[in-house]
Amino acid sequence: MRELREVADGVLVATSRRYATTSTVVVSGDQAVLVDPAWDPDELAALADAADKLGLSIAAGLSTHAHHDHLLWHPRFGEVPRWASRQTVRLATEHRDELLAALGPGWPAELAEVFGRVSVAEPDPFGNSDDPIVLVVHDGHAPGHSAIWLPARGVLLAGDMLSDLELPLPHDPDDLHAYLAGLEALAPYVARASVLVPGHGTPTTDPAGRLDTDRCYLDALIAGIDPADFRCGNPGMAEVHERNVQLALNYRSG
Repeated sequence: MRELREVADGVLVATSRRYATTSTVVVSGDQAVLVDPAWDPDELAALADAADKLGLSIAAGLSTHAHHDHLLWHPRFGEVPRWASRQTVRLATEHRDELLAALGPGWPAELAEVFGRVSVAEPDPFGNSDDPIVLVVHDGHAPGHSAIWLPARGVLLAGDMLSDLELPLPHDPDDLHAYLAGLEALAPYVARASVLVPGHGTPTTDPAGRLDTDRCYLDALIAGIDPADFRCGNPGMAEVHERNVQLALNYRSG
């Protein structure tokens, strides 16, 4: 795991060695909210070490969606509220065993015990209406997928969308309608954001550029044009692109 890096006032991001997964720490005074802490056991422990070094007390956790790499936790973060959208909570509860299995064999028992223990989100984890944490819920990448909007800081945590490394991933529901609607749901927040943090990839000070890139890619696919997106050459993305081509074909014919 790379060191925590401040990308905006009180917003710190660490990037995992695995799939460039980001863990975001939102700081207010001596308290912090952890968003999607990930991924490997040593990296989760390193996040706890970093919080201790900074003198931070973990107030809450947030999971953007019910995929296995976004439901992780470590006992050292504490028995604090861990929140997600209502749909994410339902999926994380109903499919907990298969989501846990997706982490692979040998996942430590102490981490398995705290995996996916989320409940329906409540407002204002810091209890400060001047510095709210707002969930923007849509179904673009997964049912109940949440972006996290920090209006007082001008920061949008996009979850598994708007990545510079990954192509659009309309996992479930398996069509482009929900994904395009998700992009539209994010657009007003992108327009107001000065910093965007994707769930996988690199934070940016050009949120609008990320949105435009995804829109252009999908618009080209729907029109039957090769988008020649630079991300197609990244690991695993050739297969994703071929799947998206088929989804676009279904979209045109449906």
